[in-house]
Amino acid sequence: MAKRGIVVVSGASAGIGRATARRFAKDGWRVAVFARGVDGLEGAVRDIEAAGGEAMAIPLDVADESALEAAADRVEREWGPIDVWINNAMVTAYCQFMDMSPQDFRRATEVTYFGSVWGIRAALKRMLPRDRGTIVQVGSALAYRSIPLQSAYCGAKSALRGFIDSLRSELIHNKSGVHLTMVQLSAFNTPQFDWGKTCIPKQPQPVPPIFQPEVAAEGIHYAATHRRRELWVGWPAVKAILATRMIPGILDRILARQGYSGQHTDEPLPPGRKDNLYEPVPGDHGAHGRFDARSKPASIQLVLDMNRTLIFAGAALLAGLGGGVALARRLK
Repeated sequence: MAKRGIVVVSGASAGIGRATARRFAKDGWRVAVFARGVDGLEGAVRDIEAAGGEAMAIPLDVADESALEAAADRVEREWGPIDVWINNAMVTAYCQFMDMSPQDFRRATEVTYFGSVWGIRAALKRMLPRDRGTIVQVGSALAYRSIPLQSAYCGAKSALRGFIDSLRSELIHNKSGVHLTMVQLSAFNTPQFDWGKTCIPKQPQPVPPIFQPEVAAEGIHYAATHRRRELWVGWPAVKAILATRMIPGILDRILARQGYSGQHTDEPLPPGRKDNLYEPVPGDHGAHGRFDARSKPASIQLVLDMNRTLIFAGAALLAGLGGGVALARRLK
């Protein structure tokens, strides 16, 4: 019997992490899921086992470096060497910077930035001596193009990109066989918008167009199993990243006009709404958020990107055939 791959997914109780855990389970992997919410972790275990994988759920806060270290030890002690480590856990707050308390800003940074840094450190501690393994950092187009109302989250994602570029160069310098990659995402339909802390009295939403979390999971799975430096998922991510390189000042002004209303609906917040900045919201919230009717189940851009070698080869073949036909006509 072939050895099952072993993958760690943080932030796997809901949203993109939950969909990613299912995607690996579909291929028969052993999937260790980390998150704070016990209800969601139990749901993730059921999903993984139903999809054909083997599950291990470990409740923890990724901002706690010692908890991550202990969890990595447990995975390797009970299952064996970790093949893939996926950092996905995050929190955010939909607030203008000056409306956020320093404590809230620090908390968002500790989870979204330091939680990934500590995850990478735990993975490298085990992968470097073996000289193999893959680390996938789930990022966002917001790592390149920040938007208003999410300064803490955008700052953390941008910092992660800088950190990973530095670390990648160190791995190359040391001729390490460990592969480090980032996946930069567009907007996705996850429960995040029902539990992210907000200073706006209206329902937060992903900035349209919106994709289903399974699209992100497919991109993350591909990045984990192929040697790609970085993968962009969805045309909106591509456009945002490229436009930032070409017209950053114009984007500043466009987002000043449109970046507020695009992040919320006209629906008022429900009474008693809870946020997950410091504590998980009870219940199993699954992978999908409330925007199923508006979300795309696939991304043509991702399909093209994952198959670009075949596409380039096909284009070259067609060009060669066309050149051959033209030459044959001239020789007649």
